[in-house]
Amino acid sequence: MDRQQALHYCIKSTNAESSGKPYRGKVRDVYPLGSQKIGIVATDRISAFDHIMKEAIPFKGQILNRLSAFGFEKVKEIMPVHVIDIPHPNVTIAKKCNPLPIEIVVRGYLTGHAWRVYKSGIRELCGVQLPPGMREHEQFPEPILTPATKATEGHDEDISEQEILERKIIKPDVWEKIRDYAFQLFNKGTEIASSQGLILVDTKYEMGIFNGELTLIDEVHTSDSSRYFYSDGYERRLRDGKPQRQLSKEFLREWLMDKGFQGKEGQTPPTLPDSFRWSIYQRYAELYETLTGEKFKPVIIKEINSELSEIFKNYSD
Repeated sequence: MDRQQALHYCIKSTNAESSGKPYRGKVRDVYPLGSQKIGIVATDRISAFDHIMKEAIPFKGQILNRLSAFGFEKVKEIMPVHVIDIPHPNVTIAKKCNPLPIEIVVRGYLTGHAWRVYKSGIRELCGVQLPPGMREHEQFPEPILTPATKATEGHDEDISEQEILERKIIKPDVWEKIRDYAFQLFNKGTEIASSQGLILVDTKYEMGIFNGELTLIDEVHTSDSSRYFYSDGYERRLRDGKPQRQLSKEFLREWLMDKGFQGKEGQTPPTLPDSFRWSIYQRYAELYETLTGEKFKPVIIKEINSELSEIFKNYSD
């Protein structure tokens, strides 16, 4: 593979002819395709600390899209999913759902954001009491649910289940279903990861309503929405107080923090060197291959907009 060509043809943004202008998220461009469907394009953008980096990552969108397709296929018996078709390496055709304004985060281990909160001396996260005397990366007695609000700008914010109900963000009976689904999904994700020598550490789920039915949307158990440790050596590293071997975006966050960037007001993300961009791609490919058991075969896309226009014609109402 021509590395320079791959770095050059990253998909940072799309402008396809369709039935309307796309909504641009941190990673995805979402096109309306009539009243019942949307076209979701996984770009090569990458974000951290709720900031989109200026540089894109080769083939990240393809990996993310394929991982999502793999994940949705594995959990579709638990609850309805939004996937209709995968007509292109970067594209998912999905049901047009009304998204819920809450991210459902399930954590099995004291890692990342949870550890940073814990290390500061706080022993409560999103209304959940955390056990005393825990070490970084240690497993909780049982998985915990730590929701977050979905901010249109700036940082998502932690919120407790009690606050969700008190502020009437979601009705109690609907929240009970969401809660039940979240732990079922996490258990399934844990089972899939374990079969491939991985530990599902934590993950986020997003849900919406389609024709009155709770539906799983966005992505599921991908490298952007989840954190994975390698099972091999986990206990030894925990005992010795050493960092875990992990497959997630945490290494990007750590790199940015080393450069003095934590997404705080007034801070500008540092430039990602080409060598680092390529190493991020290799991490994403490693997770895809480890989790799915399949070899990742990248496809260089030079004319994404014309390809999208042709695809969307076939799915518009």
